[in-house]
Amino acid sequence: MAKKEETKEIKEKPQDAHKKEAPGKEAIPEVKKEKKGDKSHEGKGEEKGHAKKERKGAPKEGKKEGPAPKDAGPEIKHIIRMADTDLDGKRSVQYALTGIKGVSRRIAKILALNSGLDPIATLGYLNDADIEKLHVSVDNLQTIVPFWMMNKQNDFMTGEDRHVIGTDVILSLNEDLNTMKKIRSYKGVRHEKGLKVRGQRTRSTGRKGRTVGVSRLALTAKAAAAKEGEKTEEKKGGGK
Repeated sequence: MAKKEETKEIKEKPQDAHKKEAPGKEAIPEVKKEKKGDKSHEGKGEEKGHAKKERKGAPKEGKKEGPAPKDAGPEIKHIIRMADTDLDGKRSVQYALTGIKGVSRRIAKILALNSGLDPIATLGYLNDADIEKLHVSVDNLQTIVPFWMMNKQNDFMTGEDRHVIGTDVILSLNEDLNTMKKIRSYKGVRHEKGLKVRGQRTRSTGRKGRTVGVSRLALTAKAAAAKEGEKTEEKKGGGK
């Protein structure tokens, strides 16, 4: 009897062990399945605690922050009024002053240096005090520039050396033309007729009007008139 009981216990032991091991073996694949599910969720990004990877160049969520404001410098004056003319504020002092009639580059540089300014400095960035200095130097141009640089030397009426700028240039030119026409000088007569004044060619250039060149109709008309005149003279001579 003792042997039969031992055999039963031995038979029961491997079965019990098998039953105990079975749930453990079944638990292992379940864990693997969960891991597989975790991997599938990682790629799709469906889990709440998973951090999304940001793409390069992708727009960021939320409000876009604008660029940081730059330090605002002095504002440029685009137009500066001087000597009855509008000067471009974007240009340098030396070249902006050449916008005034009667002011060349050399005279403009002299005016800038006389005012204590850099000729290369931009005109629009100058403060009011520097612009006022330029105004004063432009108004007193005759005292700054030497006489041999003036554009109105030995004036016809006064005999003085002057330098005219702005609208005075056009007025003085018209006055000179009118005086030449009144005194009936060669230049004045040529100006009246609208012909060239300084000894240029007029045979091949300088033609004006509707007809340029020789008109054949005019030549034939002149030739016909000359023939008729000759015939009339012959008749008169034969009658005598």
